[in-house]
Amino acid sequence: MTFTGRKTLVAAAVAVVLIAGALLIRPARVGDDARPPGPDERARAAVGMGAPAAAVDLSALVADREKWLAGHADDDASWAVLGSAYLEQARRTAEPAWYPKAENALKRSLEVRPAEKGNFDAMTGMGALANARRDYGTAKRWGELVRAQAPKRWTAYPVLVDAYAGLGDYKAAEKAMERLVDLRPGLVAFVRASQVYRDRGWREDATMSMEHAAGAAKAPAEKAYVLFRLGELAWERGDEQEALRQYEGALRTDPAQADALGGRARVLAALGRGGEAVRDYRLALGRAASPGLSLELGELLESLGRGEEARAVYGGLTAQVARGTAQSGVNEELVLGRFEADHGEPAAAVRRLTAEWARHKSLPVADALGWALHKAGDDTSALEYAKKATEQGLRLAEFSYHRAMIERALGDEAAARRHLQETLRTNPRFSPVHGPLAKDALASIGQPPAGGPENMQPATPWVAPELPKAKPVAKQAAKRVPEPVPKASSAGR
Repeated sequence: MTFTGRKTLVAAAVAVVLIAGALLIRPARVGDDARPPGPDERARAAVGMGAPAAAVDLSALVADREKWLAGHADDDASWAVLGSAYLEQARRTAEPAWYPKAENALKRSLEVRPAEKGNFDAMTGMGALANARRDYGTAKRWGELVRAQAPKRWTAYPVLVDAYAGLGDYKAAEKAMERLVDLRPGLVAFVRASQVYRDRGWREDATMSMEHAAGAAKAPAEKAYVLFRLGELAWERGDEQEALRQYEGALRTDPAQADALGGRARVLAALGRGGEAVRDYRLALGRAASPGLSLELGELLESLGRGEEARAVYGGLTAQVARGTAQSGVNEELVLGRFEADHGEPAAAVRRLTAEWARHKSLPVADALGWALHKAGDDTSALEYAKKATEQGLRLAEFSYHRAMIERALGDEAAARRHLQETLRTNPRFSPVHGPLAKDALASIGQPPAGGPENMQPATPWVAPELPKAKPVAKQAAKRVPEPVPKASSAGR
């Protein structure tokens, strides 16, 4: 072998050794890595931007970070990631045990690196945790703290949008959303924009923003969540077939999504397929024990004449809420107030919701408090809160129905008729219990009398007024003969 050949073989061997060594010691993926991301990497990217993550990916991420932190307890970033992953597990499963775990992980991150040193991931996680517990005042403080230290850090603004909306400050929520869209247009921003537009009553804008979010979604869990939200928007405007299509699309994309199962159950009940609806509700509650879904299932069973089963569901609801509040600190006062107003003690509902209104002056709380006051017999006070719920833009059939029944109890049949008609135009099958009652109430009020409102009719028959007679026209003067024009003299010719 020639000297040149030996030199080439040695160079090739050295290159192989160097490449192998680089592959062995490579600590992490880089941007040009062609390998598909692993489950933990997918979940980390999702929770890092506040997007939904798949259950399998979340489990992989939790296991990976727990293993890492067992030997690296001073890694504040990993503690923040683990806390956010725990929080996403709580959102997917409605299991209260995940909330204290998320809080402990996030607090550990802040111990390692305090808020004063710019631990923005943990601070944002604490704000998201407070929103998930419906402690919107605390969420607002965390979000505003991040914004004050880093105004261009986009992750603060989803927290602020949710917190301001929960507190009933919808103008501030809109401003935070606009800033979020400017800083980071994408899935999270478009979802929040849809939420803000929906609260303002701008249905077309809400749907368009959610469609933009669908275009920005990449992972199956993200796409399924957006499809579920599109189904919710379609349901609220009474388009049952479109809502069913979106819910089923969400379930095909992510079969484990409990919210989409609950949405499909709601539509099936409206379409008269009660047995299938009960099945879907029970499946959804098996995956995520949501008190709101339990209340819907109980009312469906009640409407189907299955009172004993409904009472069992209601009993489980109260026990579930008590357990969740004790273990996780989640605020379920709104659901409990709605349950007490219709199926328990209205006076207890008024006390519960009055305290909730002092904390969170949102439209759902105003509607629930107004309805509880009506059920307790205080219709004058009830109307004040019903107006707050219905006059700021949000258009929900349930809210219009509540206001109509309060106005009917006060004897204002014209206003009650108008809002019952609005209810049935928006979504005539909004509730298996109250939907039929709305139709019956409108039929009992009937149509207004012919000829328009009474105050537009004269008290006495109309009599033509006596008009003054015209003055006689004076006779025309005799026709005057014009004087002849003098002829010009011959001298002037």
